[in-house]
Amino acid sequence: MIDHVSITVPDLAPAARFYDAVMATLGVPAVGRDDTWLGYGLRADAAQPGRSYLSVRQGEAPGDAAGRHWCFKAPDRAAVDGFWRAGLAAGGADDGPPGLRPHYHPHYYAAFLRDPAGNRIEAVCHEAAA
Repeated sequence: MIDHVSITVPDLAPAARFYDAVMATLGVPAVGRDDTWLGYGLRADAAQPGRSYLSVRQGEAPGDAAGRHWCFKAPDRAAVDGFWRAGLAAGGADDGPPGLRPHYHPHYYAAFLRDPAGNRIEAVCHEAAA
């Protein structure tokens, strides 16, 4: 459903450390950067319309919006755990440790972080435990 998302952060250096770490745990490649932006994932095109892309741009800090967040699919529960640990080690803040959220469905396994700018992000695995 999502083709691409762009978010803003006031300082790219801590954002780069954070997003490089969490995206690597999810198998999402860093695909570009300069003094004003960071790019992750692959842009969709006619041959690959299912791709998704995240752009992190230099800009104002995000305003507080309790329900706003971005959720990234994880290939397995270990990747959710790794996402959370890597995010904390790279300057993020805990916003919900890895675990089941059965109020969504019985196998919904997710973790939530705040990036160094305060953006809320999530990683989820929908598969049953192996």
